[in-house]
Amino acid sequence: MNSGKGRLIIISAPSGAGKDTIINRIMKLRPELALSVSATTRAPRIGEAEGVSYYFVTRERFCEMIEKGEFLEYANYVGEFYGTPMNPIKKHIDNGRDVLLEIEVQGARQVMTLAPDAITIFIVPPDMDELERRLRGRGTDSEEKLAARLERAKLELEDKTYYSHVIVNDDVNQAVEAILSIINQVP
Repeated sequence: MNSGKGRLIIISAPSGAGKDTIINRIMKLRPELALSVSATTRAPRIGEAEGVSYYFVTRERFCEMIEKGEFLEYANYVGEFYGTPMNPIKKHIDNGRDVLLEIEVQGARQVMTLAPDAITIFIVPPDMDELERRLRGRGTDSEEKLAARLERAKLELEDKTYYSHVIVNDDVNQAVEAILSIINQVP
């Protein structure tokens, strides 16, 4: 898919590792990057906006999009579907704009197969205790959902070897600087 004009930059992390905070700061510092907006079947959280945070769709609509081949990648994550609509990504890359994809590891591996030249970055928490503290601090998940997220995080941390770069988020500013350095160095 990459025509050599724009680049794909994949950023993944376990839920609660701080990727949203990091990506928000990166986008403020590098507004020329295009941030991919994913579709999801999960309900919006407080402060999330349709078409900005996600495209919030029904499970039925998501399945229609799969059938029509409208996703670059998609996955089921802790009982909800997430996917990257293909058309906006292709338009940005064809126009020479780098695209930042915030996706989970299953979807990232799909994209890595399609675009092996993508810049791949995995953000990890300092440790599992800190990850659990961050997830609990959100106050958005039931105990059952929290346990599922923590279990999924353990599996995802094993998948970090698929990524070219691994960044420990124990200091947000340092993590942002490290990622920007990677983006700036890779042609």
